[in-house]
Amino acid sequence: MITLTAENFAEQVLESDKPVLVDFWTDWCPPCRMVAPILEEIAGEYADRLTVAKLNAEDYPEIASRYGVMGFPTMNLYRDGEVVRQVVGAKPKRLLLAELEGQF
Repeated sequence: MITLTAENFAEQVLESDKPVLVDFWTDWCPPCRMVAPILEEIAGEYADRLTVAKLNAEDYPEIASRYGVMGFPTMNLYRDGEVVRQVVGAKPKRLLLAELEGQF
């Protein structure tokens, strides 16, 4: 899983050849901690067709705000530099993948 910053967000997400699932999280969010291992699993299982990354929204609030993140965790799926799906809240792996189905 890639750790994003203001310096690498455009290159790693907006300019990526593969779809990128970005987890917007914070340190004080228990559901964020619950979803982290699920995203690690997805990153490993779908590495050939999907990049999974995380961005600490407390450290980079301007990026979170720019992409409509209002609660945590929020996972935005980017394809060709655009958000194609947004999932808000911690979900079991099966439900998260169902929400992203057909997008990568």
